Amino acid sequence: MNWKYLALFLLCLIQGCLADNGMDMSMDGGMSLVIGNMLSYLHFTPGDNLWFLGWVPKSSGAMVGTCIALFMLALIERWIAACRGVMEFHWRQQAIFIASDKLNPLPTRSSPIEFIKRFTPPFIPAHDITRGIMFAAQALLGYLFMLTVMTYQLSFIFSLVVGLGVGETLFGRFGSITHAH
Repeated sequence: MNWKYLALFLLCLIQGCLADNGMDMSMDGGMSLVIGNMLSYLHFTPGDNLWFLGWVPKSSGAMVGTCIALFMLALIERWIAACRGVMEFHWRQQAIFIASDKLNPLPTRSSPIEFIKRFTPPFIPAHDITRGIMFAAQALLGYLFMLTVMTYQLSFIFSLVVGLGVGETLFGRFGSITHAH
């Protein structure tokens, strides 16, 4: 019985190894960048793909619109960071309040487990799920910004840097609430 399965496996393996799906797998040809003319140096020339094949700002008006959109996304990223800072402060206060209610009974003898319990904030789904969603949004924007910088388009890069700077100026003081006592 086992030899039948082995024979079937070998037949499938041979067919998979000999299969030619019409692709030329030789490495003799050179690589061509026919799809786009992505420049590998810093430039101001329009025509770079931004995240999608359909978003290729070629005119000066499209470049200005794209730069404004990137500026606004950078502001939104700093706003999300500020919201996270404010919410972290609020959540920490609530967690201390909840933990103090649970720790109100008279303490007996102290053990390492009680020490960990006392200083570990409780898992509160409404807080922690929201924290995760906000962090995921911030990470997504960070990766989109990275892809934008990888176009080497200086207009895009300047829009992001100025947007992040203005956003930090507007919202940075709210994000630093977490460090205040």
